[in-house]
Amino acid sequence: MVRILIIDDHPVVRKGVRRILEEEISFIQPDEAGNAHEAMGMIRENEYELVLIDINLPGKSGMILLEDLHALKPELPILMLSMYPEKDYALRAMKLGASGYLTKSSLDEDLVKAVKKILSGRKYISEALAEILIDYNGVPKLPHERLSNREFEIMTYLARGESMKNIAEIMHISEKTVSTYKTRILEKLGFTNMAEIIKYALEKGLV
Repeated sequence: MVRILIIDDHPVVRKGVRRILEEEISFIQPDEAGNAHEAMGMIRENEYELVLIDINLPGKSGMILLEDLHALKPELPILMLSMYPEKDYALRAMKLGASGYLTKSSLDEDLVKAVKKILSGRKYISEALAEILIDYNGVPKLPHERLSNREFEIMTYLARGESMKNIAEIMHISEKTVSTYKTRILEKLGFTNMAEIIKYALEKGLV
């Protein structure tokens, strides 16, 4: 049996993903986790051959969990699941070490195809992501593409209304460091206040 871990804060989503995979792939044994802290504990205690991570996790986001997990176990394949289209997060996820990126609006057969492909040792690239990769030449097309991964994560937390104290606790950095990142983010985006960050993130569908 191949053991996998499904990480999502919504039990109904976890059960749905589990049901699809168990019905279509006879050799897998899925476990479930509802947040990053729980997931890291399970990953340290067990051997998994694939981890599926939702981007929108409470507390530490799926992107930060991806970064932490890739640092802990760089050979462990990770499939990111998200409500956001590929254009918003997929390229960043792949750069951080993900083996694939799948939107939650994808068909059931796409999920099965992605899991089978990653378990075979390959990466899963959807048609939408393939088009992004073809068009990508390393030159940022939108202001937020100029942000580093850490700056981008902090921007999304700020846009969701998280306090600097909470962000510092989630990311294990000081409030002063968060403040420094906030200043950099404003400069790179050409903004002067938080209201502009929130408006931009909402307009671009980043939160």
